[in-house]
Amino acid sequence: MNVLIENLYEVKSFENDNNTVIATVSLNKDHEVFEGHFPDKSVMPGVCMIQMIKELTERATDKNLFLSSCSNIKFMAIIDPEENKLLNLNISYTEIDGVIKIKNTVSFDDTLALKLNATFKIV
Repeated sequence: MNVLIENLYEVKSFENDNNTVIATVSLNKDHEVFEGHFPDKSVMPGVCMIQMIKELTERATDKNLFLSSCSNIKFMAIIDPEENKLLNLNISYTEIDGVIKIKNTVSFDDTLALKLNATFKIV
């Protein structure tokens, strides 16, 4: 698995069963990506969340992927790395005709933070 943003997160647990991934990641609250997003209150950038989901899907499928489309993206809660260090990701995926389609949720504690449907091309 290639990681685009080194040391942003660490995978604490990863289960891949019946095309469903259940993973827990720990955010590095001191990572430089948080310094500019936003200066007074750190917030996990949405693009970083999508990259994390892509990387975990690559790990599950053992394929290199390229994001080709996203739909139904809903950011439902702010992820503050100071307060929400552990994130839980649930990714269900299917492979059809050279693409991987996913449905994903990201949560912390009992809070749903992100819902995403996406299509990745296999490269």
